[in-house]
Amino acid sequence: MSNSIVKIERLSHKYTASWAIRDINIEINRNGIVGLLGSNGAGKSTTMNILCGALRQTEGTVQIDGIDLRKDPERAKKQIGFLPQNPPLYMDLTVDEYLIYCAALRKMDKTAIPAALADAKDRCGITHFSKRLIRNLSGGYRQRVGIAQAIIHRPKLVVLDEPTNGLDPNQIIEVRALIKEIAADRAVIFSSHVLSEVQMLCKEIKMIDSGRIVFSDTMDAFNNYVEPHSILLHMENPPPQEDLLQIRGVTKVEFLTQRQLRIYFSGDREITERIIESSVAKGWRLMEINLEKSSLDEIFAQLSNYSKKN
Repeated sequence: MSNSIVKIERLSHKYTASWAIRDINIEINRNGIVGLLGSNGAGKSTTMNILCGALRQTEGTVQIDGIDLRKDPERAKKQIGFLPQNPPLYMDLTVDEYLIYCAALRKMDKTAIPAALADAKDRCGITHFSKRLIRNLSGGYRQRVGIAQAIIHRPKLVVLDEPTNGLDPNQIIEVRALIKEIAADRAVIFSSHVLSEVQMLCKEIKMIDSGRIVFSDTMDAFNNYVEPHSILLHMENPPPQEDLLQIRGVTKVEFLTQRQLRIYFSGDREITERIIESSVAKGWRLMEINLEKSSLDEIFAQLSNYSKKN
């Protein structure tokens, strides 16, 4: 049996005259969390809607656990759980009523539903809200109910679209822990436009920009790629630009104010030690030093240029 649960080949889709996504190729293994990162309008939602069978692609193939989604959609969809960005909750149903309804939509055997219901509620920490109307739950618990409906039929693949969007910091931490637990025995695709969320959760990352995959590798490889390349400094007695450019690794110096400046560098992070040593030796009175990370827009621009060259 193949180790991959998802295999997407040359996936393309156009809504009118222009392509929303073009030549998407993705392969995902059976366990762990894969991040799908892209800015709004990059093509993430189109890709996920096709992957989950909600949209029929213009070109290309999608296989779920070896099943062609286009040729045998019902069998393929039994292996997929999907939480859209706006969970499809029915506010006037209780938690139990809603989850039983979702199980029936997935054509689960009626005799299997009670055990699956109990398991999904337990895993998502909502058992004590079984009889409560969904409209009376907080945003964090509504999101848990949304995740429960995505796993109640015990799929091999769970797709989560911006699952922490709109939650407060404590709720985000709780949902992250829940997602990690769910991923212990199945594949999870975690879609977001927030880089820090993907970095916190995912072992692999797929970046999509302007409808194309621009990066596909491990999170470690991605973090190495987006190493900081500039430093913000505050000095009470800053030297002329020429003196700073003499420090090994410094490539450019910008004065933002009389005492605040940005230094661009190439090479390893030992640059900070060299700046501090020079400041002490020459009396620059360095008060503050901070590494700056590239913005998501800058990263996309770099990766897009890289993918065009290769």
